Amino acid sequence: MEHAVLTDVDHYLTQRRVAGLRGLSEFLAIPSVSALPNHHEDVLRAARYLEAAFSAIGLERVELRETGGAPAVYGEWLHVEGAPTALVYGHYDVQPVDPEGLWTTPPFAPEVRRGRLYARGAADDKGQVWMHLQATEALIRATGGLPVNLKFLIEGEEEIGSLHLGSYVADHQMELSSDVVVISDSSMYAPGQPTIVTGLRGLLGLELIVRGPRRDLHSGEYGGAVQNPLHALAELVAGLHDGEGRVRVAGFYDDVRPLSSSERATLAKLPHDGDQYLAELGIPAVFGEPGYSTVERSAVRPTLEVNGLWGGFQGDGAKTVIPAEAHAKITCRLVPDQDPRRVYGAVRRHLQEHCPPGVRLEIVSSHEGFPASVVSLDSPYLQAAARALHGVFGKDPVYSRMGGSIGVVPAFQQILQVPVVLMGFGLAEDCIHAPNESFDLSNYDRGMRAIAAYWLELGALRAG
Repeated sequence: MEHAVLTDVDHYLTQRRVAGLRGLSEFLAIPSVSALPNHHEDVLRAARYLEAAFSAIGLERVELRETGGAPAVYGEWLHVEGAPTALVYGHYDVQPVDPEGLWTTPPFAPEVRRGRLYARGAADDKGQVWMHLQATEALIRATGGLPVNLKFLIEGEEEIGSLHLGSYVADHQMELSSDVVVISDSSMYAPGQPTIVTGLRGLLGLELIVRGPRRDLHSGEYGGAVQNPLHALAELVAGLHDGEGRVRVAGFYDDVRPLSSSERATLAKLPHDGDQYLAELGIPAVFGEPGYSTVERSAVRPTLEVNGLWGGFQGDGAKTVIPAEAHAKITCRLVPDQDPRRVYGAVRRHLQEHCPPGVRLEIVSSHEGFPASVVSLDSPYLQAAARALHGVFGKDPVYSRMGGSIGVVPAFQQILQVPVVLMGFGLAEDCIHAPNESFDLSNYDRGMRAIAAYWLELGALRAG
């Protein structure tokens, strides 16, 4: 019976593929950049577009939910008594597009080239949210209903840290109650290799402002006599790591949970090609904390990264000034047992203690932070995902830890007390958060089929 249902779903998706991609392109054309205040109305427009799409595919109780920030879009289909209930989470906001000049085509003018759909948000996360809508619609239209109960909660602030959604989840715990949370906002480890992510790093952020003279100064008249804020900031930033890439902040590693031999063995089995990794990134060599592999450094070890550094004259030509101030943005990726507040305090103390003379340092918390999260491999909901992925891709999934972060996952785990299944269909070459973001349409197609297969697998769990 399951095979027959999937055949009907596949036929429906094939027949509706052009219309589905048209709808996704309209969604992608909305510049819902949550980080920029001038896109506030665009964020609301994207929420309303998604609200209409929810209603069109047959979800019920569809509405925009106030969160204290950008609205979340909610919808549900709850008609199978005794079947599991899955909460589908994703986000409709996107990253800024800078530097826009590096895009081959405009970031909000979706275009298909060589089997990829190019646009900001194509893979992160509008395209993957759209897969869930298409798979849900296909099951409802092709079979008359769903094999499981579904709730959708799609937010508009993930790219700025899900500032309000944790409180919303706590306040609506009963309404959001479910057996499993399902998220497609992650990547496959390699092309054609289905992947289930079993861990995410946590995150915190801060901004540094180094202030010197009350105004920009002529570097000829004052150079050598006045501390240059850019020099001071460069010294501060350089002092955050030793020459081998280890973080020099006292206490940074104190609470880091050591990797077990079994964890290292599992990560070592991932199909990582070092030469291909270098070629794809265009770098001559890898770099990082001694004693760990590239996979371990990028997925399960804590990091401290400078994300932006600016100050002084930025235009063409020369302008001989000592700037009045300089700025940096820093984020830390956290691993299990690291408390964001403790790490923030340690970094703050280090910066204050090492601030060069002649300038004033201001440290602003730009992201209060959230901890890392880990999912058990023993969950029947995760095992059902593995069966569904195998059925569509023809091979077993690998289990990977993701170096990135999804802010609301710890809230789902702590408040709803349910497992979180991360089955995404992006690839490293999708260029998320960078110019020329895109989504491989073969993964888009297989992703829709895998999601439909997963709902069928979950529906069968009620018999057990």
